[in-house]
Amino acid sequence: MRPSSVRKYWRQFFYCHKSEFSSYFIKKKRRGAAVKEECMAKNWKKRKLCRWMGLCLTVCILVISSLYTVCGAEPVIPVSVPVNTNIQAVCVHAPSAILMEASTGKILFEKEADEKRSPASVTKIMTLLLIFDALKDGKIKMTDQVTTSAYAKSMGGSQVFLEEGEVQTVETLIKCIVIASGNDASVAMAEYISGTEEAFVDAMNKRAEGLGMMNTHFTDCCGLTEDPDHLTTARDIAIMSRELINCYPEIHNYSTIWMENITHVTRQGTKEFGLANTNKLLKMAADFQVTGLKTGSTSRAKYCLSATAQKDGVRLIAVIMAAPDYKTRFSDARNLLSFGYATCRLYEDKEKLPLPQMSVAGGVKNLVPLQAEGTFSWLSTEGEDLGKIEKKLELAEKLEAPVAPGTRAGVIAYYFNGKKLGELPVTAAEAVERAGYRDHLQKVFKSWISIRRTAA
Repeated sequence: MRPSSVRKYWRQFFYCHKSEFSSYFIKKKRRGAAVKEECMAKNWKKRKLCRWMGLCLTVCILVISSLYTVCGAEPVIPVSVPVNTNIQAVCVHAPSAILMEASTGKILFEKEADEKRSPASVTKIMTLLLIFDALKDGKIKMTDQVTTSAYAKSMGGSQVFLEEGEVQTVETLIKCIVIASGNDASVAMAEYISGTEEAFVDAMNKRAEGLGMMNTHFTDCCGLTEDPDHLTTARDIAIMSRELINCYPEIHNYSTIWMENITHVTRQGTKEFGLANTNKLLKMAADFQVTGLKTGSTSRAKYCLSATAQKDGVRLIAVIMAAPDYKTRFSDARNLLSFGYATCRLYEDKEKLPLPQMSVAGGVKNLVPLQAEGTFSWLSTEGEDLGKIEKKLELAEKLEAPVAPGTRAGVIAYYFNGKKLGELPVTAAEAVERAGYRDHLQKVFKSWISIRRTAA
């Protein structure tokens, strides 16, 4: 059969059976729509059932959790909720750290602050304290010439390469200790003040004991030693740092120097040597002024730092011990100082109350002037309104002769919302001797004269 005949045949076949084919496809389409509608109905019922089941499950969970809490169990706290805001607010990676306010000694933050560790060159804070004690007592002067011994020259570690027999002034050696952390300069000063390093170290330990540094023991004056008994704590470092900057604020004249040259004069001739400050915190960006103080690092001590700073009259001390690297040491200190300046303000009573004269019983004078000793300061860490601090003068009725200068006559008390913050001693400014027989007669005579004049 030809193709054209085949096509003609099928065309006639479909034309004859067109109605049957149409009804078949219509029924199939209707049947598919019905099945689809039935499936949709079933799915809707399933979704509705799931919603009801979820609602019931939620209600059950809420009821059970409320009953669980009422019965005394602790509710689950989300991980994002800070339990201790003080710890969460500052990030410190070093194992030991402390933050102290310098004028009051108040601790703002601490982490394993009493753990004994090797301080490395932070030891030199005590060395500097004894040097400035000797300057204050007149034992030495800044212009004194110090000769370097062979033992001082032999010091390794950080040094300024002093030669045996080389002569430098006390002030130059202070710069070498503070700026470049010179071990040779530290030993040279220790020998100059005490004769030997051993005698100087004994004085260091006595000074530490006097400051209440109960967890500290020094065995050398520079911290280079690997002696396991050479130990201190972050708290004790803060204590001796506070003593140094409070008693001798001129230390900051040296601890803020970034670079300076000294001159070596030896048998080989004269040459310049540059001192570069080891405290890189001085150049790190911050909204406070870094004023010092001392770095230290050895393989045993790792990386240590006692950092001091000031802002708006508040002076802080941040101590870091055993940081894993030098970057962590400085970043931890900066974090601590930023935290401190964000949370505290200092109240200082610079305008004291006017003080009256106090009556003296049985003295050659009837009155004695008074004085307030020191300046009262109080650290605010909770955002208190410092303008609401009240001052009250609380004095005794009189003093009994004899009165010595400094005899306590009362206090200036400071209150905030009825709570006493502290007090400032008020003492006699002059001496008043006890009156004798003639003194009493003179008083009677003067009283009689004044009465006669009044009557006239």
